[in-house]
This record gives sequence, C-alpha cells and structure tokens, in this order.
Amino acid sequence: MILKKTRLVLILGLCFFSTQSQSLDKLAEEFLNSLDPELRLKAIFDLKDGERYNFNYVPVFRKGPTFRDFDATQKEAALQLLRASVSKEGYLKASEIMQLEAVLAVLENNSRTMADGSPMRDVLNYHFCIFGKPDTGQFWGWRFEGHHLSLNFVASAGKIVASTPSFMGSNPGKVPSGPEKGKEVLKQETELGFQLVNALSDNQLAIARFSDTAPNDIFTRNQKEADKLEPRGIFYPDLSEEQKAVYTNLLQLYLDNYEAQFSKSLKTKIEEAGMEKLSFAWAGSLEPGAGHYYRLQGPTLLIEYDNTQNNANHVHTVVRDLTNDFGEDVLKRHYDEDHN
Repeated sequence: MILKKTRLVLILGLCFFSTQSQSLDKLAEEFLNSLDPELRLKAIFDLKDGERYNFNYVPVFRKGPTFRDFDATQKEAALQLLRASVSKEGYLKASEIMQLEAVLAVLENNSRTMADGSPMRDVLNYHFCIFGKPDTGQFWGWRFEGHHLSLNFVASAGKIVASTPSFMGSNPGKVPSGPEKGKEVLKQETELGFQLVNALSDNQLAIARFSDTAPNDIFTRNQKEADKLEPRGIFYPDLSEEQKAVYTNLLQLYLDNYEAQFSKSLKTKIEEAGMEKLSFAWAGSLEPGAGHYYRLQGPTLLIEYDNTQNNANHVHTVVRDLTNDFGEDVLKRHYDEDHN
C-alpha cells in the first residue's frame, strides 16, 4: 500500500500546468478550505509566529501537515499552490529532490524513523505551513519544507514579494546505482560552476580560489539572518566577456527556479545594486569527485553551492536575499507605514 501511495505522489510530482489564472491568495484559500479542522489547525500559524523562521534542510521533526495526511483532493490543492509559487523548472527540481528520498531509502537500507514515527527517508514527508490569512488586502506567507528542500514565501495582493531563503539539495548528487542510475537533479548547478572556475586564467584563479579545501557545508547553514560573509573571489568586471556570459548563465539558473514575476524583480534588484559588485569565489577541487564549493555574492545576494559530503556526491545550494529574507524588508516597511 505504501509503495502504491508513494508511486502516486511521484507521478503527481512530475505534472505541471499553469495556475496563473488564479491568484496565489485564492489557491492558498482553496488549499486551506480543503482541509478538515484538525489538519487546518496544524497548517495555520500567525504571520508573526517564530515558526516562520524555522528554516531547515535536514531530516528533523517539522510542524505542518504532509502528503501523508492528505486525501487526493487535498493533495492536488497543495500541489496547485506549489506550482503557482515557483517556475516550471523549480517545480520539476522540487519534485525530483523529493523522489531522491526513495533512492536513499534503498541505498541506505535502513528503517530509521523521525520523532513522529514517520520513516527517515520518505517522499511523502514534506510539510505545508500557512502564515497569516491569505487575503488580497494582507501580507501572508507559506512554507514548503522537508529533507533537502525549503521554500519560503511572502505574498501580498496575489503576488509573491519574497521567496528566500530557498534551499535545494541533492543526495546522492549523482545516483550511483539502481533504476535511476546516473540521475543528477542539480547537474547544471555543478557543471556551470566548474565551467566558470576552469575558464579562469591562473592569475584570475589565484584571486577566485580562497582555499584548496572546501567547507563541509554552506557557510550560512539554516540561520534566520544570513551572515554577511566577507566578499571574496574575483569580481564581475574582472572577467572576460566569455566568462561574464558563464557567470550570468549560472546566476540566471538559480533565478529561473522562481515564479516568473518574482524572478524578474529579484534580477532587477541585483542589477540595481550593481553588477560590478558581484563576485565569484571558489574553494576545493577544480574537478568533480572531490569536495568543492562556490558562491555568487553581491550587496543584496548570496548564492552558495557545496558538494563535499558522501565523497563529494551530496549537493547543498541556497539563495539568500541579504535585505529581504522571509520578506523582512517589505514587512518592516509595511508595519512602519501602518504605524505612522
């Protein structure tokens, strides 16, 4: 029975169709209205509740109902909300990251369980939380989170105004065996990083590579407020035109995970802060198979990629808006204006 249910979710997870005809507020309301009182109580939190900042990407106990709790109607309402909140590319990656839990369950051959008794590796163990009241006249937020996936949103007037921090991970980075052998969910993030670092001249590499050894994880971990890491590496103006093209392709790859209008607004924000202030930093091996790390950094942006665990076959990526994670900037301005 579990196998059949798991396969159903895997099939649903690969489906994508546009929900742009409905506002995000409406889709969130439809999701909440599909829930019975008990699940609804588990799903709803106040916008100012500290739970909204409980951002994590490892297998831990989480609040909020999961696919295990949903019937077919509730499951589809939840997926509709997710589809509308990210791009087609972002939705596909999220679906594939979830499916890797089934791969891990086989590779690790273990029966470990979470604090609530659910399996440690489970494609159904992804949680939905709504923060505030989805309404066109209010700010509200929501989160979709489980192992190696944390998507955090704030919306207003039917539009996303914040979509970070956003974490996507892949374990295994490249599936070593079984029916999914060779699959790489975050393949482009890896390949473009290597393409850029190996396009650097010796002098450029000496500037960009700040350590021969990669850190064992992203520096910012799951902190509510990302550390203002020291700008390291080589800056955008010091790249050749060909290298700049690879850099912008790598940057756009991460932005393309977001819903189209939010992606466009975030790119504009990055450009207005100054492309000349963006940098690229690398640590570790210059070839796959050994630990490596990179980051793209600017006044408002931090993107981290790390692949060191499990013999450099375990990828972590995160995007942080250094001024508006969890919608803190837009909410502060809203509260200040409302108070005045």
